Amino acid sequence: MKKVFVCFVILMFAMVFFNANVKAESTLVGTWEVIEDQGPDKGKPSSHIEIFEENGAYFGKLTKLMLSPADTVCDKCKGDLKDKPLIGMVILQNLKKTGSMDEESGEEYAGGTIMDPGNGKTYKCKMWVKDDVLTVRAFIGISLLGRSGQWFRVK
Repeated sequence: MKKVFVCFVILMFAMVFFNANVKAESTLVGTWEVIEDQGPDKGKPSSHIEIFEENGAYFGKLTKLMLSPADTVCDKCKGDLKDKPLIGMVILQNLKKTGSMDEESGEEYAGGTIMDPGNGKTYKCKMWVKDDVLTVRAFIGISLLGRSGQWFRVK
């Protein structure tokens, strides 16, 4: 009886520990590698974005450039971001967890914006995270008028 009880306790501990690790890996928070989805560098890693949570909203800042020099500035940005360094720039703002779950893409985050430093424009944004893949959808107006890409968790 004692052996059964010990096995049961170990099994329960393993299940709780495994579930906590799975949930932690499916979070939006972390560093993500952006892969170029068009142009001459299509398919190449271009940057790292660190996504963090602040007061229930999610933000992302550029932490590494791979196809441009580290001292590159945003010459196409407008306002306060004009000619500011890309490294450290917050380009993803105010995403919130929606509670929706897509079976293929994962947990949904929406309601925020993403700025493309390549053209200085800001778009509405939705994201879905599943394991180590982040699907990013940037769009104008409605989600149908946009493009999607995938980012991969940096370990």
